[in-house]
Amino acid sequence: MLGAAPPAFAHITSDMGGGVAAGFLHPLTGFDHLLAMVSVGIWGAQLGLPSIWLLPIAFPLIMAIGAVFGVIGVPLPGTEILIALSVLTLGAMVALKQRLPVAAALLVVGIFAVAHGHAHGAEMPNAADALSFTVGFVVATGLLHATGIVIGLLDRSPGGAVALRACGLFVGLVGCYFVYESVGA
Repeated sequence: MLGAAPPAFAHITSDMGGGVAAGFLHPLTGFDHLLAMVSVGIWGAQLGLPSIWLLPIAFPLIMAIGAVFGVIGVPLPGTEILIALSVLTLGAMVALKQRLPVAAALLVVGIFAVAHGHAHGAEMPNAADALSFTVGFVVATGLLHATGIVIGLLDRSPGGAVALRACGLFVGLVGCYFVYESVGA
């Protein structure tokens, strides 16, 4: 499955419109984004209050700022490797049930949010209304975080905690593949 997968950053942008619906669908076309966003929600749930809400709220807000930079053409060197590293790192955080101070966890997701947002802004179809498109992908991202939070509630049972850690390991391994692909090896 991984060998046949396109590069991590292969979001579909051709034939997409430019409104809220197109923006909403955009993050759903990249496996990297799906895994990272669900992992943010799971990790937040593992960390508990206040991270269960702060991480999934901060990420889309910071991502929107990154999108502005992408739309106006501000370069962000290493965007694709940062996105790949987000999958690896967030998967590892879930697998290890890594407990960081809230400020450190926010810094981790903030860095990755800028990269994901920049990529969405830079990949925006030319005909897109930037505000509508951004609203769409921010809402989709928030729903992916919410999905992660619901999945993360499994952490409250012993079997669920083990399953979450196994899923985190899987996500981290997929992230390794994405890193490998993004460095052109």
